[in-house]
Amino acid sequence: MAPTTRTADTALTTAETAFALLTCEPAPLVFDARPVPGLPDTTLPLDQLRTLVKLHRYDSDTTDKLWRQLAHHARDWGPAWVVGAIGVALPALTHLAAKISRGRPQHADDVDSEVLAGFLHALRTADLDTPRLWLRLCWAAWRAGTTVITADDSEELPLDLATGSRTPRMPYGHPDLLLGRAAAAGLITADTAELISATRFGDALIEQRAADEGVASSALRMRRRRAERVVAAAVVRGDLSGPVRLPRHCKAVTAA
Repeated sequence: MAPTTRTADTALTTAETAFALLTCEPAPLVFDARPVPGLPDTTLPLDQLRTLVKLHRYDSDTTDKLWRQLAHHARDWGPAWVVGAIGVALPALTHLAAKISRGRPQHADDVDSEVLAGFLHALRTADLDTPRLWLRLCWAAWRAGTTVITADDSEELPLDLATGSRTPRMPYGHPDLLLGRAAAAGLITADTAELISATRFGDALIEQRAADEGVASSALRMRRRRAERVVAAAVVRGDLSGPVRLPRHCKAVTAA
């Protein structure tokens, strides 16, 4: 079976780059593992924590307490910890995305974006006291990723179809504020900012917008995805959501 292909700058590879920056010496972001039973009784750089959870099968109590703490940090301590939590989850998210898009390499980029978006939404909104938090986060990522394939396999939706609220997709800060800043800075156009806002956070379907504009939905998705990458890269640089201060000598590491 041919491997799933991805461009060098999907949502997941961009997240890996940001995680590498946050965990590089001399001042990597560290996690206090001492309150989590089963983990070493010390503080750990997040890349070391990720290696631990990849190599060891921890019980549900340890896993729940680990992710409860990471989720609290992501909610309370700002963008660096959002990126940090994503980074710890990336091996699992990448595996999920690869499974969803297997045999459909043309959808790999969109699947990556939706998997990450679903995980982020759950990270911010999931009930942290209910058991099996990690499984619920992964399930949210899986459901979001499969919508790309499901939408492609289905017939075009009727334009008057009632729609529910859409899941927030942007990871940092208030989405409309970020989009407004990006448009004001000339990174994206105001029309594209409105497109992202309406189809990612509002009730509009991309198919309906494409029909209104007289363009193919695939072309509109591509336009939206390009703009989202520009905004995501600006967030990683700290241009839109407050700078994440990093050592000057650290270089971005692009995931393979």
